[in-house]
Amino acid sequence: MAGLRVRELRKSFGKNPVIEGITFEIPEGEFWILLGPSGCGKTTVLRLIAGLEEQDSGDIYIGEREVSPLSPRERDVAMVFQSYALYPHMTVYENMAFPLRMRKAERRSIDEKVRMAARLLNIETLLQRRPRELSGGQRQRVAIGRAIVREPALFLFDEPLSNLDAKLRAFMRVELKELHRKLGATILYVTHDQVEAMTLGDRIVLLNEGRIQQVGTPEELYERPSNLFVAAFIGAPRMNLLEGRLSSDPNGLFFQSGGLSIRLEDSSGWMDYSGREVTLGIRPEAILLDRGEIPCRVEHLENLGSEKIVYLRAGEERIVSKTSPDFSRKPGEVLEFGIDPKGVHLFYEGRRV
Repeated sequence: MAGLRVRELRKSFGKNPVIEGITFEIPEGEFWILLGPSGCGKTTVLRLIAGLEEQDSGDIYIGEREVSPLSPRERDVAMVFQSYALYPHMTVYENMAFPLRMRKAERRSIDEKVRMAARLLNIETLLQRRPRELSGGQRQRVAIGRAIVREPALFLFDEPLSNLDAKLRAFMRVELKELHRKLGATILYVTHDQVEAMTLGDRIVLLNEGRIQQVGTPEELYERPSNLFVAAFIGAPRMNLLEGRLSSDPNGLFFQSGGLSIRLEDSSGWMDYSGREVTLGIRPEAILLDRGEIPCRVEHLENLGSEKIVYLRAGEERIVSKTSPDFSRKPGEVLEFGIDPKGVHLFYEGRRV
C-alpha cells in the first residue's frame, strides 16, 4: 500500500488541453473518487497515473517514489476496467493467476493468493468456469480478484460498474466498500455517477473540463458547493438555481427574480451583496410545501414510492421540491411554500458566497 500524490498534472492531445494543472493527494489506505461528466478528463488522469499515457508536465508520486519516468509495469498499480478485460479461453482461476505467472511467482504462492482473493470475493465455486459462463457481476469480481492477487501499492478503478444493471450496481457498491475495509487499500475510482461517488468515497475530486472544481468529503460537496458547477452537479434532483437580485430594507434581505420575492433568513454575511445580481441555490428538500407564505402552483408530480418530486411554478420560476410520499396536492392546485435556510446557498459571479 502507498499514498498517491499528483502535482500540477497537464496533458494535451494535439492543440486540445485535456488536463490543466491538476493537484491532489490521497493518504495511504483511503478510497477516493474522481468524479465528473463525460469528457472532463477523468479516465485520462487515471491513464496518466497508470503510465498508459505520458503527461506533458507535472509529477506523480506513489508513496515516496516519483513514477513519471517508469513504465506501467514498474509503477506497482493494478487497474480494473469497465470492460472486465478477461481472457475468454481461460478459467476464472487462470485469469486471476495470470499476472502472477507473468511475474514467474512460485506455484504455491500463486495458488494461495488466488484462493485467498476468491474467498474474499465469494467466487470460490466459480474458479473452474470460463467468463462466458458468468454473470456481469461475477465477471467484475474476477477482474477485481485479478487485481487483488498482485498486492499492488495502488488500485485504479475505471467506471467498473457501468455495465451492470441498477440493482446489481447497488449491490456491488456495498461489496466494494466492504472489500476496501478488509484490504485497507489505497483506491482511486473513476465514475460519472454521483450516487457511486457519494456512497463509496472517503473524498471526492470533482472535475470539469480538465480542472478540479472542488475536493472534499461527500458531505462537504453537498452542503458547501464551492461554485455553480458543483452545486448543479451534486444532488438529485439538482439544486434549484435562480438568477436574480438582492435588495434590503428595514425588514431584512430579499432575493427577487421573475415576480418571485424570497426573504432570506440568517443572511447577515450576505448584506454586502445587496443591489447585486446573484444566483440563489435552494436544495429541493429545503422547499417546504404547505409551510410558508410564498405562493406557487403545482405543475407536475413524480411518485417515487419513498418520496415525491413536485414541480412548482412560482412567479416566472420553475422550482423543484422533494417531499414525503403522503403529499396529496394535484397538478393545477395553488399552495404556499417556505424555505429551510439550511438548504439555501448564494453565489456571486459563479462562486459561493
